[in-house]
Amino acid sequence: MTSSYERIKAECKQKNVLWEDEDFPATQSSVFYHQTPPFTFQWKRPHEITQNPVFVNDSTAQFDIVPGKMGDRWLVSCLGVLYLSKGLFYRVVPADQNFDKPYYGMFRFRLWWCGEWLEVLVDDRLPTINGKLAFLQAQNSNSFWPGLLEKAYAKLHGSYEALKYGTLLDGLADLTGGITESISIKTDSNILIRPPLLHSLLDTTSIVTCTVNNGTTTQIRNATEALPNGLHVGINYRLCSLDKAETVMGDTVQLVRLRNPLAQTISKTASFNGDWSSFSNSWERVTMNERNRLIEQLEVGEFWMSFFDMTQTFTHLECVHLDSDTARDEPQLSDKNRRWLMRLYQGAWKRGVTAGGCRNNPDSFHINPQLQLFLSEKEDVIISVNQHSVLEPKVIGFTVYNLNNVQNINGCLSKNFFKKHKSLVNSQYTNSRQISHRCTLDTGRYLIMATTFEPAEEASFSVRVLGSTIRLALLETQTMLLLDPFPLLNSSAKISMDSANNNVNNNNNNSVSATTSTAQYEPVFMQLADDQRTLNCFDLQELLEACLPNDYIRSCASLEVCRQVVCLMDKTNRGRINFNDFNKFMVNLKTWWGVFKMHTKEKSGILRAERFRDALYDVGFQLSTDILSILILRYMRRDGTLRLSDFISAILHLTMAFELFKAKDTNQDGVISMGMTEFIKSVFMC
Repeated sequence: MTSSYERIKAECKQKNVLWEDEDFPATQSSVFYHQTPPFTFQWKRPHEITQNPVFVNDSTAQFDIVPGKMGDRWLVSCLGVLYLSKGLFYRVVPADQNFDKPYYGMFRFRLWWCGEWLEVLVDDRLPTINGKLAFLQAQNSNSFWPGLLEKAYAKLHGSYEALKYGTLLDGLADLTGGITESISIKTDSNILIRPPLLHSLLDTTSIVTCTVNNGTTTQIRNATEALPNGLHVGINYRLCSLDKAETVMGDTVQLVRLRNPLAQTISKTASFNGDWSSFSNSWERVTMNERNRLIEQLEVGEFWMSFFDMTQTFTHLECVHLDSDTARDEPQLSDKNRRWLMRLYQGAWKRGVTAGGCRNNPDSFHINPQLQLFLSEKEDVIISVNQHSVLEPKVIGFTVYNLNNVQNINGCLSKNFFKKHKSLVNSQYTNSRQISHRCTLDTGRYLIMATTFEPAEEASFSVRVLGSTIRLALLETQTMLLLDPFPLLNSSAKISMDSANNNVNNNNNNSVSATTSTAQYEPVFMQLADDQRTLNCFDLQELLEACLPNDYIRSCASLEVCRQVVCLMDKTNRGRINFNDFNKFMVNLKTWWGVFKMHTKEKSGILRAERFRDALYDVGFQLSTDILSILILRYMRRDGTLRLSDFISAILHLTMAFELFKAKDTNQDGVISMGMTEFIKSVFMC
């Protein structure tokens, strides 16, 4: 199959033109969609900006990218981390691109987006001011990969302006495909920062960085101020290794080796001037051989500092955890002893189906997607939830439950489980695109519930789990009929609609007085019946309007419901029912009405879609998520609720579907064979 990239190249070659991306046009709205900048951008191609544009300059190891007018230093810091990992860099920035002829004015990049690697195509028209690039640009070279990659990233976000609201952790995840984790170095942190932890992190396929964040968020722009020791706020210093300096006094000092990815854009040196920096007096405490051994390990932009100073200077460890497949092509990670195994689930929160909200919503929390996690041994795992809502992110989080003492799990756990069991792990809830959490779990089974904070909020999402011995599976309920919605009636099973009328005003009385006669309605029935004492759907509607006691239950007298009743109960294909059929329907209607009222807590007559599955379960239907999704699409109203008539119609619809399948399932193996005519007939009968 020809890719979009190859197809567009062929079209440009045939027309002898440079490509212009219609999906992300060279207009002012592609730059700022909300604000009005004080200047107008001119869109220019690299050949119009400089005589000898270069895509990637491999002749230098310098990283000389500056943010430009937008000031998104967080993105520059992300690119700095990426640029130091050449294997990851060339996955995002394919190397087989340049400005040589034949040239079609287009470039492609690969970004981790919405749970998968996505190829993004952009043309080479870049916003300029006074003939110079307006945003990301190389300061001392003519490389154009930063500006073109920034354009691809802006295209995914909808505009350049949207990048102002990006975060460093999101950027690192999008550029590497890894799970990002922020670990506080503060003394009150839940994770104790000690050298063994750093050794453990460096022993995995993870990129570990240290940063200074003065605020509570990693969204940092223009934060270039330097600390007294020369380090800069908002820059992710790469943690390279740990070592110990043996002093002449016989003691040891724990050192960490760090690298400043932006050393070339800030100064000609690594910028650190504290203890154990290149010209520090601290080196006088060690022998010349020890000093040479440690200094020789340093590369451009790298420096040593003591572990104690690191914990006093930096506020966070920000890690990018890469699974073994993603890290395979990165030379710096090829020798790691521990390789993360990643398991992925992609799903969606759908209103009334899987959007149950957080634990603060006990009546709907259980309808969220339920993921079962299996561990073969005790280990640290990292759980991450990523929402695919970029412009209007929801507040998201997740909860973990221990299932080791729960037996016979055959499907989704019910509401009662969550009322009786306490959660084991609770993440923070935030409107970030990604939320991750590290935890130590024993061997066994666990339940992961990824949720929005509020119920009925819709979005797609991904759950990723990193570990060594993990398996991940979705708990799903099998569709089956638990109870007969139309049980056989005893000879005395008659219903009094007068009693039903009284029960409308008494929510605590859901039982049916089925002992009195319906003889009072038989004369009306006979007046409407034909000479065979049967009614069609139109007659039934008229009869129900006369028999049902009030507007609330009279809504079930719709023509649609009457058609369904006749189709379900007519066994002669004449489209008519007798009085016994009518009586049977009325008895069961009262039962369904009682179930409906039991699940309408806030307002009588209105059933929240989140309770639809439980209400149908009480009638006798156990439904999978896929089947429930179809019913919600058919019956849920604009305000996310259902009325009694919707509920009754759904019951009749399901009853007919089960009866049709049962009639065709002659081998009782859950598989039927139908011709086209039979299939079409069954669809219309339902």
